[in-house]
Amino acid sequence: MISVSIVTYNNTADDLRAVIDCIHRSPAAVLYIIDNSPSDALQKFAANCSPKVSYIYPHRNIGYGAAHNIAIRRAGERAAKYHLVLNADVHFDPRVIDELLAFMERHPDVGLVMPKILYPSGETQHLCKLLPTPADLIFRRFFPFIPGAEKKRQRYELRTMDNTQPHFDIPSLSGCFMLMRTAVLEEIAGFDERFFLYMEDVDLCRRLHRISRTAFYPDVSIVHHYAKGSYKNTRLMRYHIYAAIKYFNKWGWFFDKERRIINKRALKELLIKIPKHGN
Repeated sequence: MISVSIVTYNNTADDLRAVIDCIHRSPAAVLYIIDNSPSDALQKFAANCSPKVSYIYPHRNIGYGAAHNIAIRRAGERAAKYHLVLNADVHFDPRVIDELLAFMERHPDVGLVMPKILYPSGETQHLCKLLPTPADLIFRRFFPFIPGAEKKRQRYELRTMDNTQPHFDIPSLSGCFMLMRTAVLEEIAGFDERFFLYMEDVDLCRRLHRISRTAFYPDVSIVHHYAKGSYKNTRLMRYHIYAAIKYFNKWGWFFDKERRIINKRALKELLIKIPKHGN
């Protein structure tokens, strides 16, 4: 059995129709919509759009990770073998889930798999990444045009990786589409709820690496609209900065041996040149 969760905040019914239709036609047994909005305006729509939908209204914005954790706990109670964490702004052929489930069955040591992610134009989104250093996030976000910043960004985003082949043990995968084993999620206690918004997927991948493997499987793909809200909205940018500070306070800013080991191993296995002084 597979369950799915989507966290919404002030989304409209039109925002959700495409992704709900994908899940309705997929092998998923249940789709949990956890609505962090100020009102439960989506409840009536959710009740009538698909028998697979289970609408959950926490009555306040509890954060992205905490909302998904509600669904992860319910998935465990229903003995779901797999759980899919999904963004509302994606759509895909429902057969994508079938193929990813088959991949997971072939690789029982993999706890998380992500397919190829495309922009609506068909261009590949580079959402396989290293574990970030403070410099990776600062230069990528605030100083993208200074000398050396582009080279650092390409390294961090694994730009020279062969996106046509499956790869294992990618340090960080995007939270827009994460198919995971429920048992692994339960063992690591799901998302760290101290992250209200942003960085929770990086933190989850990092903890998952300690007990399981990650995989990038490009034989199937999904479309992600990827609004990059924190680049356009000051409030969201502040959330991103606060989340990054929490992340580095938790794992280490400049002296992070585990990050160095994980990133160096990934770069070596992906045959990507490691610049001097990189960590």
